[in-house]
This record gives sequence, C-alpha cells and structure tokens, in this order.
Amino acid sequence: MIRITLPDGSIREYEKEIAVIDVAKDISEGLARVILGAMVNGKKVGLDYVISEDSKVTLLKFEDEEGQDIFRHTSSHIMAQAVQRLFPGTILAIGPPIDNGFYYDFDSEHVFTESDITAIEEEMKKIVKEDLKVERFELPRDEAIAFMAEKGEKYKVELIQDLPEDAIISFYKQGDFVDLCAGPHLDSTKRVKSFKILSLAGAYWRGNEKNKMLQRIYATSFEKSKQLEEYLHRLEEAKKRDHRKLGRELDLFSMHEEGPGFPFFHPKGMIVRNILENLWRQEHSKRGYGEVKTPIILNEELWHRSGHYDNYKENMYFTKIDDADYSVKPMNCPGAMLIYKSNMYSYRDLPLRMGEMGLVHRHEMSGALHGLMRVRSFTQDDAHLFMTLDQLKEEIKGVVKFTDDMYKIFGFKYHVELSTRPEKSMGTEEEWNKATEALQTALDEMGVKYIINEGDGAFYGPKIDFHLEDAIGRTWQCGTCQLDFQMPQRFELSYVGSDGEKHTPVILHRTIFGSIERFLGILVEHYAGAFPTWLAPVQVKIMPISDKFNDYAKDVKAQLLQSGFRVETDLRSEKIGYKIREAQMQKVPFMLVVGEKEAESGAVSVRIRGKGDVGSMAVNDLADIISHKINGRENDSPGVE
Repeated sequence: MIRITLPDGSIREYEKEIAVIDVAKDISEGLARVILGAMVNGKKVGLDYVISEDSKVTLLKFEDEEGQDIFRHTSSHIMAQAVQRLFPGTILAIGPPIDNGFYYDFDSEHVFTESDITAIEEEMKKIVKEDLKVERFELPRDEAIAFMAEKGEKYKVELIQDLPEDAIISFYKQGDFVDLCAGPHLDSTKRVKSFKILSLAGAYWRGNEKNKMLQRIYATSFEKSKQLEEYLHRLEEAKKRDHRKLGRELDLFSMHEEGPGFPFFHPKGMIVRNILENLWRQEHSKRGYGEVKTPIILNEELWHRSGHYDNYKENMYFTKIDDADYSVKPMNCPGAMLIYKSNMYSYRDLPLRMGEMGLVHRHEMSGALHGLMRVRSFTQDDAHLFMTLDQLKEEIKGVVKFTDDMYKIFGFKYHVELSTRPEKSMGTEEEWNKATEALQTALDEMGVKYIINEGDGAFYGPKIDFHLEDAIGRTWQCGTCQLDFQMPQRFELSYVGSDGEKHTPVILHRTIFGSIERFLGILVEHYAGAFPTWLAPVQVKIMPISDKFNDYAKDVKAQLLQSGFRVETDLRSEKIGYKIREAQMQKVPFMLVVGEKEAESGAVSVRIRGKGDVGSMAVNDLADIISHKINGRENDSPGVE
C-alpha cells in the first residue's frame, strides 16, 4: 500500500503506484480539472508524475506560487516555439518563470521590435489552439549533446556539458518543438489562454558581459483573461506611481552620474525624511530605547571578527588609513557591539535597547540600482537589543508589536515570514534550532500568521521579515527581527548574572522601516506622491487671483505658519486656473484661493486635494481642520483610495 498524506492531514491509500492526476481525480473530478501539478515530498512535479512510495502531497492550483511557476514555464516554451516558427534559425538560450511572468532569451539574426509582438502573440494563440501534448523524455549525456548539436542549439549544448555527471538530462516536447528543461510543465498547451508580451530587452548570456548579448522577451500569463486585465491595470498604475518619476516631479530627490547609487535629497524630500526620522525617535523613546551613533569607517579587523568579511566582503568598500586596512560599514552591528563592550552590565540592566539611524554603504552592481529602492548608501533604522535568554521571548513579542504599531500609522497591511538557516552561515545546528524555535514560539503565542521561508535567514541567525502590501497590492520586504547567538560570542560580550558569574547575552537585530531611503520610495508609490497632510512637504498653497491680493495672501501665510503648517504662496502673475493646476500636480493637500471677497471677509476659498472646491472658510476654522488631520496622522491620501 502507498500512503499519501495531504496538507489537511488526511491520508489516502492506494494498492499500487499512482499518477498525480489520478490522485486528484480520486478526490474530485472538479479538482482534477484545475490542478497544474503537485509538490511531492517537497519536489515540484507535473501531473503525469508517478508516486511510488509513501509521500506528502500538495496538489497545486494557479493561486499557488509553485502552480504559477509550472503554468508560466509552459508559457515560456509556447512563446519560444512561436518565435522559432516565425523566425527560423533563432537559437534558444533560457526561458524561466519569474515573479509575475516569464521571459525567454534568444540569439537571432532578426532584431525583435515592438511590431513583432502582435505576430508572436498571434502565433502563440495558434499553438494554444492546437492543443499540443507536452511530453517529457530523457537522454544519456552524449546523446543529449548530439541531439541539441544537430538542432544547432549551442547554448543548450553548453548547459548540458556543465551539468554534473550523474544529472538526469530531460527534455520537453510539444509538437515539433523540443527544449532542454528540468520541468515540470502542464500536460497540454491548451491551458495557457491569457497571456501578454510586456517588453523587449538585451541580456548577456549567463549574465556575463564578456558573453554575447542576446534578445530577451518578457511576458506574463494567467488562467483567466480577467486576471490578466487586472494585472495589466496594476502595471499601468505602477508606472504612474513610479517613485523615480514622482521624485523628480515633486522635487524630492535626484540621482546623478557623479554618484551612481548615492541619492541626493532636496529640501522637500528632506522634510518627509525628517518627519519619518522624528517619528522613529519619538516612538523609540516611548519604548525605552537609547539612541546611539557609530562611525562609518572602522578597521578591517573588526569585520573579520564580526564575520562580515567572510560572508559579505563582495558587497563592502575598503580603504587605507595610515597604512592600515579599513572598511566602510555595510551594517551597524559591530559598532553596537563595541558600545556594549565599553561597559560592564548586570542582569538587572537588561534588556538594553540601542537604536541607531546608521548610514551604511554596500556595493551593488550598477544594473541592480533602482531609484531609492536599490542604492549603494542608505540609512538603516537599526536597533540592537541585548538580553538574557529568559527575556528573549518577550523582547521578540515587543518588536513584533512595535512593528505592527508603526505600520498601522501608514495604513499598511503586511504579512510575516520566518526565514531559516541559509547554506552560508555561522554557528551550530543546535544554536540555530534554538534560535528558530524562539522566534516561532513568540509568533505562535501572539497568534501571528506566518510563512516559513526556508534557507533565507541571515548568516548569523534566523529572522522574522515583515512584507508590506501597498495600495495596488505589491509587497515590499521592510522590517526584520533577527536573532543572533553568534556575534555576542565573537565579541566576547558578557553580563553578570544573578549567580555572580559572567554570562553571554542574546541579541536581536531589528529594523522597522528597513531603510529610510527605501521606505520613502515605497511611501511615494503607495500614496502615488499624494502624501497624507501630516507627511506632505507642502501642506497649504495660497494663490491670489491677481497681484492686488498678494499682501493678503502673505497675511494668510503668516497666520498659518504660526500654527506650524508648511505653507507656500504662488505670487506669480499667472491665471488662477494655471496656478490651481500646478498645485494639483504638486499634490498639495490644501489649496487656498484669495481674491477681493476673501480679503474683505478675512476668509479663504478652499480646495481640498481629491475633493475639489469646498467653499469659503475662516482661516482659524481651516487651521483647526488641518491641525486635526496632522495631530491624528489621518491617512487622507487620495492615492490609497
């Protein structure tokens, strides 16, 4: 008997080996119609995979990430088949599924242009309609090489030659199209009915600039046309919200060739940044954190001691001072260790919570740089919490609660992931198990739902990651809480316990924003540049309808400045309609028009962003409304509606 355990714990028994599709049919015909593959003992497989031993089985639908991978991997083969039909002689490189889509790299004498996209999509539709069966077969190494060489697929030959000697070399065939591929795939091309080619790009073979530049076609696919339409709408919305575009238009920040990856913040950008930092300081002070500041450059030996040199040196910048080797810090942790080590602590002094707005530098490849989201210098809102083992669980809970409180201020939903030991790591298995269990227990006791993210922990310990969801459904990894048994040992940190003996503290490394730069970029896109009133660089813009009322506009500005608002006047000799449009483009929350009637009555005509003209109002009454929005940190951005 073969016992199959399903995710709900139920067990199904079969007298002999059975294919995945037949397991689904045994459960229900409806299920069999929608599944795309399965996870069998942690391995992703196709519908024709035969289960021959007791196994844990998860049947995959399109809503499962692994199911989407199978669906989109088959989609990439359909696109490659269409390209080779339309442009004979095109050589295949690779075509994997990626987040939200797939791509394929081609070596072709034909230069693909936007005008080719429709023809490729039409050919893909034909292949889908042909209902070609997708069949897997294997070949010995020599035969596999000869098979691909005969087809002129030189990149596939190179890939086969680089496989381990004992590797299974598999191919997938659909009609007259064959591709080297580990799979799995769908059972037929007919299931891929909704797809769209998104863009064309160049890509070096194997990402090496010394190799030939290939042509890459990006695309996406879905089970239903409605899903595709929704995704394309989100893409359009994302373009409008691009923080790089809005950063320029709103005069928040800029990037320059003289400092690639090093952002320049303008006065308006600094207003938002300072508000975030001030909020961070206020909230940390309430929770018993002390703020510290550590140097940007420290001796290289320190980074050997911390383990960063062995695990992170390719991302670090180095320099020499007085013939000694130094490094620009990529992380703040070692500096915090030295501060702790400069004093002697008792168990009564713990937990000790240190927060730091620490500027760090990391070497990122130029192709990976992306506005404020991926930079080479950024400010981590870091914290290091030193504690006894007995205090660990409550401190983890405190960090999770603190993070939740902060994200609620901005109206963010989020999900939590628990990341476990990576391949490259320090410490014993016992230490890692103990650390992972502590994080897991704290989350379980708080009733926090989380996903296990295998192998994605930091090199020194497991971690809890917080992934924000923005206004258009995208997720961003920001906050993290990392448990560390390693660095206290490496730096020989200690405290005196109740027994009078020295003990080693445990450390939590923690961020909430992640980095000020990236969090600000996320906020720009989340709010579509229309910051809530409390965050807006300019909260009020006053616009006289003619020069005669400039003095009154200045008087109103003076009154509102006294209330602590950020106010600008537009005194240009332009038509009022033009001034209003410009203020709207700058996404100012409150736009005040003043003319003869307003000057005589001591009032202002108020336009509210996203609502339009709301009529005349006394300046003091308006100030009360604005104060209420600021003090309550109201989320009054039309960008999230």
